[in-house]
Amino acid sequence: MRKVLYILGQMTDQDVEWLGKSGARRSVPKGTAVIQQGKTTGRMLILLDGMMSVEVEGLGQVAQLHCGDVVGEMSFVDSRPPAATVVATSDCTVLDLSHEDVARKLDQDVGFSARFHRALARFLSDRMRATLMHFSPKNKGPGGFDDEEEGELGIDLLDDVHMAGARFDRMLKKLMAV
Repeated sequence: MRKVLYILGQMTDQDVEWLGKSGARRSVPKGTAVIQQGKTTGRMLILLDGMMSVEVEGLGQVAQLHCGDVVGEMSFVDSRPPAATVVATSDCTVLDLSHEDVARKLDQDVGFSARFHRALARFLSDRMRATLMHFSPKNKGPGGFDDEEEGELGIDLLDDVHMAGARFDRMLKKLMAV
């Protein structure tokens, strides 16, 4: 659920309310590819329930996604086709947001835009650090990665975790009750 903590931790309650109202709750049957490598979708999804697998051609499965993970954010940022395929490994429920709707909101609401982009930047930075840590030898010494365990949240993100979790819980209750 770390992705949602980055996104919602930087946003206001009103921002989260907008996401919930602007997106569509959608059921995704097991085995469905919600994103296909190389094929533009124009969608960003927040996984509300279930599990998904991230697969890269030639590598196989590179990650598993769980409740709170966000899918399609990279293509939103750089407008390039997805670099991986994402498949539901169980029946799932997602909040489906169109890139067009989010882009329009970003253009109309400068505060939302700043918070949204900061959240994506923090998340993508954390993902890059985790990737580097995964491929780097342990105990690198000064300047290395040994001061932070793989999978830990950054100290400044910890301040936002409580609010992000509460916002996500409220979003889940509203969307799953429908």
